[in-house]
Amino acid sequence: MPSPSRRTVLATGSALGGTLLAGALPAQARAEAGAGMGTGAGIDAVGDSDPWRTVLDDADLVWQRMPKTWYEGPYLGNGFLGSGIYAEPGRETAAVRFNVQHSEVQDHRPRFGSLFGLARLPIGHFTLEPVGTITGPDWRLGLRDAELTGTLTTDRGTLTIRALVHTSHSVLAVEVTPSEGERDFRWVFHPAEAISPRAAFRPLPEGYAGNPPAEIEQHDGISAAVQPLLSGGQHVTAWRERARGSRRTLYVHVAHSYPKSTALGRALAVIRGTSQLPYDGLALTHRVWWHAFYRKSFLSLPDARVQRFYWIQLYKTASAARRDAPVMATSGPWLESTPWPATWWNLNVQLEYWLIHGSNHLELDAVTRALSEFRDHLTAEMAPAYRADSLGVPRTTDAYLVNGGATSNAEGYGVGIPGQDPPTPEVGNLTWALHNVWLSYRHTMDESILRDVLFPLLRKAINYYLHFLEPGADGKLHLPATFSPEYGGNSRDCNYDLMLLTWGCRTLLVSAELLGIDDESAPRWREVLDRRAAYPTDANGFMIGADIPFAKSHRHYSHLLAVYPLYELTGRTADERALIERSLAHWVGFEGALQGYTFTGAASMSALLGKGEDALTYLGQLMSRFIQPNTMYKESGPVIETPLSAAQSLHDMVCQSWGGVIRVFPALPAAWADLTVHDFRTQGAFLLSAVRKGGVTRWVRLVSEAGAPCVVRHGIAGAIDVRDGRGRPLRYEDAGDGAIQVALRKGESALITAKGDRPDLRITPVEPNEEAPRWGLPTP
Repeated sequence: MPSPSRRTVLATGSALGGTLLAGALPAQARAEAGAGMGTGAGIDAVGDSDPWRTVLDDADLVWQRMPKTWYEGPYLGNGFLGSGIYAEPGRETAAVRFNVQHSEVQDHRPRFGSLFGLARLPIGHFTLEPVGTITGPDWRLGLRDAELTGTLTTDRGTLTIRALVHTSHSVLAVEVTPSEGERDFRWVFHPAEAISPRAAFRPLPEGYAGNPPAEIEQHDGISAAVQPLLSGGQHVTAWRERARGSRRTLYVHVAHSYPKSTALGRALAVIRGTSQLPYDGLALTHRVWWHAFYRKSFLSLPDARVQRFYWIQLYKTASAARRDAPVMATSGPWLESTPWPATWWNLNVQLEYWLIHGSNHLELDAVTRALSEFRDHLTAEMAPAYRADSLGVPRTTDAYLVNGGATSNAEGYGVGIPGQDPPTPEVGNLTWALHNVWLSYRHTMDESILRDVLFPLLRKAINYYLHFLEPGADGKLHLPATFSPEYGGNSRDCNYDLMLLTWGCRTLLVSAELLGIDDESAPRWREVLDRRAAYPTDANGFMIGADIPFAKSHRHYSHLLAVYPLYELTGRTADERALIERSLAHWVGFEGALQGYTFTGAASMSALLGKGEDALTYLGQLMSRFIQPNTMYKESGPVIETPLSAAQSLHDMVCQSWGGVIRVFPALPAAWADLTVHDFRTQGAFLLSAVRKGGVTRWVRLVSEAGAPCVVRHGIAGAIDVRDGRGRPLRYEDAGDGAIQVALRKGESALITAKGDRPDLRITPVEPNEEAPRWGLPTP
């Protein structure tokens, strides 16, 4: 180990020391620390602990009891290939299931719609079948290495297991080292019936049938389950087991092709190549990617259970998402029995991807990429009369954003038409999805996102609304009846659509100005902002729409989007704040239909209002009532958006950056007296680091990546010092309401402390307030 006097900066981050921020240090000390200036943080190898390793190892999930379902067991993935691991149903003491599913594997029969004809298709699973009777596991899902390790004990011996889904090779590799009594264990593949999982929950459409059975083939030592599709094309699961001494490693790959039948050749080639590598060789490159992934940001707080939950969500997101992977379906790459075998756009997608912004993981942004790549498909989902100048996304689509056509259908194909009553009547789904794209722009200030994706798509999404806006007797512009997701019934001036329309027009005007575009529709956008009908409200707060009060239990906050996540209404005035508080209390006051994401939305709205205690209470409700042992979530079937959105609720408590102001620690409960955040990405493309100790914010540091205006509500009481990356004083202006404005060019940084204070700038984990059980199934 290097001595403290010989400090080393490692390329992928320190393997040893804490993070010491460059800035406000004497030049000699900075040189000794090797403090890098690229992100405003150097990695200082001092001491025996590494903050990332500490929090990640602490967050590992453990199993000392056998998981019986997907909601209890370990899971591995890389955005494409996924495996959920648990006891084989009906054979719990005889076999362990390793599911094999893939986010690209789907049917291609659009005439049956996205939920049958374009549905994700189940592939199958392997069973690990010991010689003896299983008595129990001792497993650990190591987040840092994204690897399952441990032993499976039977009455005949033990099986030592290591398993991963390689981040780039897209291979499930499972190494098993048996004891003498378990030398004859075996692997068995069980192909699934290639039929939409919805078939188990809903009647089949007329003429719909499952695909023919898979055929097992042998190819020079490689097995392959070849699944032909009635539409043409195929998907293939190829596998091979290799023995090296006492270790036996199973290698599995899945390939999908349509309309050609080329998947077999590709799958065989991948297995032929990767099976030449020992497990350790695969694990080496796999770990490098994951170690670098986590070091892009850091968060530590004194609630051990919540901190572990947060880091598990980062692991889960990187296991389920990649920029070039399909936009996450409701269950990510882990397809199980579900009525939701597609991608849902009236809430699920939006919530799944929010956490990538603050956690500094824009490399996972499939939403921006997919909306841009498949924009022609969005045109095709419109009714023919509107295809020339409008865009929309239906409630559900496949991986290519196809639903099955813009025609009325009992399953709800296409985008709704205001004033009519089609089965899938949402109009605003694309506009809401484009809010995610706006967030990606604002967190990076990458003008290409604004110019090439956000502006042209949002222009057509809003143009669709403009076809239907009409003046009423009151002189205001009104929308005909549309549908608020999931509440039931159509209403004029539906808040879901009015709120999205308002945000969309405002964003188009801002974007056009930023891009220097003199758009012919700009006067119309301004007119909408000036004349559109007020959001319908009553004594209880926001209504569903002008015709429908909020009068029953409802899990969705579709009628509250202007509050969150759009931040169009933020409680700027006493009346506006009272309206938000009244609406929030009325919404969550109806028990019966509330679900997990009800409480994540309520937590984030409470954080907007600065109510940290309320936000924590709502997250506590989520954890106790809905989150499963492995942090997964279910509503009739597996859905993963809610735990991921809970991570965003934590972000909203720690930092908010809407409206051009960065708010540091805006909604922390009293119990979180200590908190550390590092390289948290904010709007304006700033990287935020800050430390709170004993209920007092000790320092705040911002690094500018784009030279955008920097206004920060730092939360440090009294007089302050503001210094640059070399420790020199920086000029700043009072921006009011506890905020300051600092002029920072691209690459420059500002460190804010109490006047005369020289706090320790090292990034370290905070001590937990109390012990808490690990996630998974530890011994009771």
